[in-house]
Amino acid sequence: MARLPRLVLAGLPHYVMQTSVHGQRLALDDADLRVLLTALHDAAARHRVGVWGYSVLPQALHLVLCPATSYGLGHMMQMLGRRYVPVFNRRHQRSGALWAGRYGAAVVEPGPWVVAALVHVERLGMAAGARGAWSSASHHLGRCRDPNLTEPPEFWALGNTPFERESAWRARLADELDAATEAMLDHAVRGGWAAGSATFAAWATEAAGRPAAPRPAGRPRRLVRD
Repeated sequence: MARLPRLVLAGLPHYVMQTSVHGQRLALDDADLRVLLTALHDAAARHRVGVWGYSVLPQALHLVLCPATSYGLGHMMQMLGRRYVPVFNRRHQRSGALWAGRYGAAVVEPGPWVVAALVHVERLGMAAGARGAWSSASHHLGRCRDPNLTEPPEFWALGNTPFERESAWRARLADELDAATEAMLDHAVRGGWAAGSATFAAWATEAAGRPAAPRPAGRPRRLVRD
């Protein structure tokens, strides 16, 4: 079966995951992390992709992005690899690929699903690094400022002042996402599907001209003629 074209819709948020090859660590120290984040922000600015959130895990990079064009996301990820991987290889006397094949991407329904995707991504990063230093949680909690991050409308809606928004975000990160939401996000990013309601998936299918959700398991039901 032919592989479906990637599901990318301009102007909508996307949850993106890029894993490493053979369990190779993506960043071995703070210097690697700075190079990786600089490459990320440079590539995003070049290709008009808003960076809403990120986390750097030992073997995976998780991102919440909003591309202005349908092709910007792919170009951004290509540029990120070209900028970061050669520097990483030189620093650590290694050669070859760092990324494990294609990145996964899921278009995310605006509204509560954006909040869920951001919480999911930042909680992953907070678990991997002390005080969220390896995720955008530090920014959203007011511990530091990253001028390269873009705040989504859903974050602004959390409060009228920075203190209110940071306090609300602290509460969101402290709460566990329900298992169904976690499973939907993971399934969507790995399969290239839409993350959100069935109505949103149907709309995304029409907008993209390709399925935005997997077909039900099993063979199609046969019609019974009278």
